[in-house]
Amino acid sequence: MKIEFWVLGKTSFKYLDDGIKDYSKRLERLTDFQMLVLPDIKASDAKSFILKEAKQVLEKVKPEDQLILLDERGKTFSSIQFAKEIEKRQMLLQKKVIFLVGGAYGFDESIYNRANAMLSLSPMTFSHQIIRLLFLEQLYRGFTIIKGLPYHHE
Repeated sequence: MKIEFWVLGKTSFKYLDDGIKDYSKRLERLTDFQMLVLPDIKASDAKSFILKEAKQVLEKVKPEDQLILLDERGKTFSSIQFAKEIEKRQMLLQKKVIFLVGGAYGFDESIYNRANAMLSLSPMTFSHQIIRLLFLEQLYRGFTIIKGLPYHHE
């Protein structure tokens, strides 16, 4: 199973970028992982922004891809539950799972309609830049749990 992490626009803060690169490299050693940074969107208002964002995503995602949105309204998991969810998807022989972080204004309804699932890291709202690092750490933690590596402590 290939795992892709799609984000919209570059990271503005070096400390976040450094952490994102670190966890991306760690993940590449544990699984078939790739991070895709979609180009920044230019729009005059929030509605135009999310519509352009949706078009960009929907043009790239394939019908057979599993699209999981990182969204505050999604399902929450403990780290161990999340690792089990990843394992379950691996056993279902899904070719590609895409985790998507939206931009500052959230997702267009067309993205919600296409999504196979939604995942929440917290009921709190985080910036779309900070959530990148938080999610990558949790994804890495999940794979260390699956592989029995000494990273996660219960």
